[in-house]
Amino acid sequence: MDFSGRTVISPDPNLRIDQVAVPELVAKNLTYPERVTSHNITRLRKAITNGTEVHPGANYVTLGNSNMKKSLKFGNRAQIASEIQIGDLVERHLNDGDVVLFNRQPSLHKLSIMAHYAKIRPWRTFRFNECVCNPYNADFDGDEMNLHVPQTEEARTEAIELMGVKNNLVTPRNGTPLIAAIQDFITASYLITQKDLFYDRAQFVQICSYLGDAEMMIDIPPPAIIKPAMRWTGKQIIGCLLKPTRDSKVNVNLEAKTRSYDKVKRPVMDMCNNDGYLVIYNSEIMCGVLDKSIVGDGSKSSLFYIVMRDYGSIEAAKCMNRLAKLCARWLGTVGFSIGINDVQPGEILAAKKNDLVQNAYAHCDDLISRSLNGQLENQPGCDIEQTLESLISGELSQVRDKVGDICLTELNKYNSPLIMATCGSKGRILLLMHEHMMSSLSNILLIVN
Repeated sequence: MDFSGRTVISPDPNLRIDQVAVPELVAKNLTYPERVTSHNITRLRKAITNGTEVHPGANYVTLGNSNMKKSLKFGNRAQIASEIQIGDLVERHLNDGDVVLFNRQPSLHKLSIMAHYAKIRPWRTFRFNECVCNPYNADFDGDEMNLHVPQTEEARTEAIELMGVKNNLVTPRNGTPLIAAIQDFITASYLITQKDLFYDRAQFVQICSYLGDAEMMIDIPPPAIIKPAMRWTGKQIIGCLLKPTRDSKVNVNLEAKTRSYDKVKRPVMDMCNNDGYLVIYNSEIMCGVLDKSIVGDGSKSSLFYIVMRDYGSIEAAKCMNRLAKLCARWLGTVGFSIGINDVQPGEILAAKKNDLVQNAYAHCDDLISRSLNGQLENQPGCDIEQTLESLISGELSQVRDKVGDICLTELNKYNSPLIMATCGSKGRILLLMHEHMMSSLSNILLIVN
């Protein structure tokens, strides 16, 4: 009688956010005591016949009120299966749809343990949708997580109602969404909604099929461009994600500034040069792109929060499931990778950087010589060494910021690290600029030390 398990975790965007893939080996050891009724007696007899080694099977049977537990590892299982009656107890293997508690240590807040539905799969790891990484603070570099199986119907019902993923999309601290898109999902959402992305009908239908599985119905919208050839945009794909059919009641209306909004004053806010002002009207994207501020966590102006607020957590979870499948499959088709060329400065950037670095050299040399000659005035509360360090650090920070601004104008818009830093999926603009100028600034850092 084992009611808990522990193993390494790994990602699976094809699972719903409220599912967890349980290895078959674990499922054959974790049992749930199911009472025999007229509705399940055929299924439980089959489980008893399968025994302990074949899934879906059973490990123990308690006949009648005798409290005598029979192990199905030994004995005549076919005879035991024929003898069970309504009211007997069968400790069967964990099956698809069973409620389990999923936990990652250290459990620092209530969302560190939530209820999922089991999905029995081969191999040896627990798998779940990456959108649920944030509440667990989980990554996939070797983390392990725990699985617990409630043993009564009352416990299962309480677990899924009070601790279910769909009922805990927002953090109890301030009500902002915590379960949302991360990393690859954000990158793909940003790239799909670029204003220069167009598809013919075959391509558009193929990508729309990524949203779900075979039974999902999708109404294809009219093309954005009719002449000289019919073309659909990437923004329309997100429209199909939010409202797959005309019968869907989900009409999202949202206006928000994204991370790429250029903050230039203009009479009409949505005329941003970077397409950084998002307008969604009745689940159709009029302009703008999706990035971390829209599909990520931590913002009440995010897309999933608006859907959850207006249409409930079930619709928000469905949108999240569709986004996860779309992004994973779209990136697998289109491709997105990083090479050494992405972090090497071009000729123009290198020349401008060298000019700034040489000026910084000269200024730092001047500061050092003035401090050695006693001509440097101490800053309030600082001695000569602290003053020198503060002035040189300020000079280097200015160089870094200036080179960063140049990088934003000189780097190609298809630069992968720049894309990730811009949309917020990973890294920061500052770190990207740091990679481009690290070799030239290393000598200046030696002077400071």
